Amino acid sequence: MKIDVKIKKETDPKEKALHDKINKLSKKPATKKIKLRARKTLDGNVLISDHEDIDIAIMPSQSKIVAFAKDNFEEYVYDAQDKLFKFLAKKGIIDPSSIQGGNVFMSMEAKLVQSEDYNVVQASLLNISKFIDEEKPSYLLRKAYEEEEERRLTEPDPEDSTEFDSNRHKTQKGSMRPNIRPYGISSIYRI
Repeated sequence: MKIDVKIKKETDPKEKALHDKINKLSKKPATKKIKLRARKTLDGNVLISDHEDIDIAIMPSQSKIVAFAKDNFEEYVYDAQDKLFKFLAKKGIIDPSSIQGGNVFMSMEAKLVQSEDYNVVQASLLNISKFIDEEKPSYLLRKAYEEEEERRLTEPDPEDSTEFDSNRHKTQKGSMRPNIRPYGISSIYRI
């Protein structure tokens, strides 16, 4: 699904006149292309699944953005949601006082700021794309760390492992014998 995002900025009169001349010559409004894995639902919501830890839903009919946890419910999910909503609040896309937990487990939501000058959905898509691009290095680093840690534990280096020593590995260990009942009450109670 291809989505074109058009965002217009207010400029001073000299710049506006220059932009008007350029737009008359080119007859195309300025656009920025972004790549997102997004779907549009039947009721008009846009679901974005590019982030590693969360799915993001833009709900224009309810005028809010919701971030849902993906399959895992680890500590990274809340951090990702918190960073997303702080980023969007800083950019002026959402109302910072409306950030709250959603009615779905491990979800967060916030109200979109309404604008007559800009298309709120397109501005949200552009800023969510920027957020995901900023977050990619951190979750790629986390993924590489987890893979290296798993490799280190499953295939240890020679300095991290020891050879088998038969003197340290006896067949009988500890003080609790499996065949003897504890506390000497084996003769009193019979099963």
